[in-house]
Amino acid sequence: MTPVWLQQLVTALPGVSGEQLSRFLPPPTGGRHSAVLVLFGEGEHGPDVLLIERAHTMRSHAGQPAFPGGALDPGDGAPTGPGPVAAALREAQEEVGLDPCSVDVLGQLPALFLPPSGFVVHPVVAHWRAPHPVGVVDIEEVAAVLRVPLADLVDPERRLQVRHPSGWTGPAFEAGELLVWGFTAGLLDKLLELGGWALPWDTGRRRALDPAMVTLAARGATFPAGPPSPASA
Repeated sequence: MTPVWLQQLVTALPGVSGEQLSRFLPPPTGGRHSAVLVLFGEGEHGPDVLLIERAHTMRSHAGQPAFPGGALDPGDGAPTGPGPVAAALREAQEEVGLDPCSVDVLGQLPALFLPPSGFVVHPVVAHWRAPHPVGVVDIEEVAAVLRVPLADLVDPERRLQVRHPSGWTGPAFEAGELLVWGFTAGLLDKLLELGGWALPWDTGRRRALDPAMVTLAARGATFPAGPPSPASA
């Protein structure tokens, strides 16, 4: 059974449009299809979401905060069918040791586009019905695994805007030592609103992204350098 604290988000999911999440939507053709698992659970600090820090040796989006996920395989099926769910659960199992049987899929959000890497990302939203220990399994893809309490994400003292060298400014979250920004922060920002959890915060609190962090994240970019979208890095 879906917990009460997730009910508003579950009710909202079917009516969410891509335009509500980002101004960067998938092109009519092309793009590399991938899926991410937005996994909400409940731990010792209350409701939380599972995040990873991508390995600093990755060919694209290195070192960035992310949801578990990866590219769709040919055996996953079409992106408009079961493909994203299969890919998101498989990748989470390979990256952090998540047991797919412990998860209830709640729905899919519209696909979004990441211009820097050319990925068409399909977010899969799920409830972690039976949480269990997870951690880094694939060291080539994951540097760290975090269960970030929603109470921390909505804490006004942990919210800020970050400024990219391109001039783009977008939402960010301070999750311990990890700064959550880019695609992950943009999507979390929208989901906190949709779930009814967001609190007012000072959007004038801003800081520039560390140049080394930006350079690392831009590794493998296939598109000309430019500002990330509100839900992309």
